[in-house]
Formats: sequence, structure tokens, C-alpha cells
Amino acid sequence: MQSHRGEWSSKIGFILAASGSAIGLGNIWRYPYIVGKNGGAAFVIIYLLIVVIIGLPYMLGELALGRSSQKNPVGAIGAIKPGSWWKGVGYLGVLTGLGILSFYGVIAGWTVGYVFKMFSGAPGNFAAFISEPVQVTLLLAFFIFITAAIVHGGVSGGIERWSKILMPILFVLMVILIIYAVSLPGSGAGLRFYLMPDFSKIDGNVILAALGQAFFSLSLGMGLMITYGSYVTKSDDLFSSAGYIVFFDSLIAIMSGLIIFPALFASGQDPEAGAKLVFVVFPELFMTMPFGSIIGGIFFILLSVAALTSTISLLEVPVAFLVDEKKFHRKRIVWVVAGIAFLLGLPSALSQGANDFFSNFGLIPERLADPDFLSQMSFVFGDFSLAFGALLLSIFIGWVWGAKAAAAEIAQGSRFFGKVFNIWVIMMRYVIPLSIFIILLNLFGLFN
Repeated sequence: MQSHRGEWSSKIGFILAASGSAIGLGNIWRYPYIVGKNGGAAFVIIYLLIVVIIGLPYMLGELALGRSSQKNPVGAIGAIKPGSWWKGVGYLGVLTGLGILSFYGVIAGWTVGYVFKMFSGAPGNFAAFISEPVQVTLLLAFFIFITAAIVHGGVSGGIERWSKILMPILFVLMVILIIYAVSLPGSGAGLRFYLMPDFSKIDGNVILAALGQAFFSLSLGMGLMITYGSYVTKSDDLFSSAGYIVFFDSLIAIMSGLIIFPALFASGQDPEAGAKLVFVVFPELFMTMPFGSIIGGIFFILLSVAALTSTISLLEVPVAFLVDEKKFHRKRIVWVVAGIAFLLGLPSALSQGANDFFSNFGLIPERLADPDFLSQMSFVFGDFSLAFGALLLSIFIGWVWGAKAAAAEIAQGSRFFGKVFNIWVIMMRYVIPLSIFIILLNLFGLFN
């Protein structure tokens, strides 16, 4: 392996870094309100089944492509199909990572702001908070800076080292909050809603929601796992590593529900409160509880850590591309890319009431996304671009590279993959592309 690229120093380091990339606001902010809107426990069972049956096999495909080529998404595709238009799929992945980082950094900045607001005991008005231009700009800059400082340290010295610190912190904070939430009077109703399935609530929409959430929560479709897979040595067992990544990602999602639903039901709140759940409902909720400002502060530290483990990986995708393909020096190019992400993020930061033009940007129809710039970016990059990229990547891995060639790469260093070799080939060729195509159609409301 080229020495300037770096590699993971240990299997656990790779697993924690890749799990951290998958674990983010999607698990703790998006997952609970999707569960709340789709009937609770029955949705959770469908979600977990889809993660294992669809998400895990697809992730293996991306990891195999990365390890086989030892390159970023553009270089990996170019190595297998040189001079073809397929490289454009790699470029799409790099752009998607940068696009998501730009608006994700804004929301991540809000979580940092709320750490201080909660500890001060005055969470205030969320709408007023996000419409304050200087405040949201500084919070975005702060979060992008911290992200860049970690990626600047390299693969093992930066990303892996910090993942080994941040992931255990995340887990411990969640355990503290779960113990607190389930001890609240009236929390039993929340646990029943979340853990006791009512299968009569399952319909086509629930399955589609689970399919979309499973896919997006695993950070699939932008070549992130290709990039992380490219730092894995040939002797490592990709099959078991991917299993651990999916396990940790799902565990954190399940744990977030054990915090949120007991607390919601204990205070008589609606589990279908939607996206505002974390920033509006929860701060109000914490302030009615004993030690609420401390618990609220810990909750937002937890969100900030989860966001950081994701922004690190989002920045690494374009950085790896520029280091590999353009031979830039990592330590310099990290700050250039971070600066671009910050500038791209400014319209999103100012689109929540601080600036009329960006708050009512509205290029995409309102039935697909709210008119503010952040919501529009979220639809283009966080929804459409991810799903479209995943569809093209799954076709590339299954048919252009060839599912059998990919499976042979996964089998290298794995004791157990041989038993599911043929099943994986069928999944990668047929089931996974079809599933992603259904996600894409659903994005545009074709099943409503």
C-alpha cells in the first residue's frame, strides 16, 4: 500500500471508525421520529431485518471495492473500468460527501449550541436561536474546524485514534440517559410502544420508511465505505467487520429509542412530533424534570459526539480523492476542503430565518422538500444523490466489476463468507439494485 495514504492500525480501530461514520444524527435525531410516525416496535423489527438483509450485503460490496483497489471511489472505479463514464459515479460520491457535510455541519453546530443552552438552564426559543446569523455561522465554523483538525491527523493518527475515544464516550452517555429515562414515572408506556410490536400497523409505507432509514443510517451510497475499505489490509476479515459495523450502528439506534420514548411518554408528549423532536420537544421536556438542565446538557453532548463521528468520514471522502488522484498533501488539502465545506454550508446556516432569500430558496417543489436552502440541500444530497449513487454503485459492483469477483475479494481473509457466497452474489445482482430503485421511486412520492 502507498505509504502516503495510511491504513488502519487495528481491526477494532477500523470497526469503530466505520461504525462512527454510520452512527450520526440519523440514528439519534431522525430514527426516533421515523419510528414514532410508523407505529413503534413493529417498524423497529422491519428496520432491523432490512439492515441485515439489504444493508449489510451492500456495505460488503463497497468495502470489497475499496480494499480490492486500495483507492477512493473515483480511483476504485477507474482501476476496474479505466476510461469509462463509470468514474462519474465516483465523482458523484465525492460531491455527495461534500454536499452532505455542508448542511450536516449546520445541524451539528446547533447541537453544540444547545449543550451550552441546556447547561445554562435556559433553552429558549429554537426558531429564534437558528435565525441568529452570527451565532449559526460561528457554530458551523467551529464544527467544521474540529472535524478538519481530526482528519488532519491522518487515518490511524487522526480518524482511528479519535474514533477509539469518541465511540466509547457516546456509548457511556447513552447508558446514563437510558437509566434516567426508564426510571421516570410513566415511562413504561413508552417502553411498551417501542418494544411490544403491533403487527397490524405494518403496511407498505412502513416497509418503505424502514428501507429508506436502514439505507441512509449506514452511510451507504456515496463511496464512504469504499474509502474506509481502501485502508483495510488484505488479511482482515471484511465479512465479520461489516457485521460488527451493522451491529454497532443498529445498537446505537435502538438505544436512542430507549432514551426518547420513555421520556416522551413519561411527560405525555406525542411520539410523532417529527424533526422538531430533539430541538423543541426535548429541551422543554428536560426543563420539567429533576436535574433537567444537566441531563439535557449531556443529551446534546451525546448528539454532538454522534454528529462528529459522521462529519469526520464525510470530510475524509473528498480528502482521500484529492490525496490519491491529484497527489495533494493531506495535511494541507484537509483545510482547503474544510473551507469549501464551510462556504457551501453558509447558505444552509442562514436559511432558517436569518436571510429571506435562502429561507425561501424553493427550487425544488414543496411536495419533495421545504423551501429553505438546508431542506433543499438535504433532499438533493442526503436523499436523492445518496440513493441514486447507491443504485449506480450496486449495478457497477454486481454487473460491471462482477458480483463473483467482488465476492472473491470478500472471501479473502474470511472463514465464514464461503457459506453465503452464492446468496450474496444473487443479492448484489438483483435484490439490492431493485430495493434501492424502490427507495428512489418512493422519494418522488410514486407510492403515495
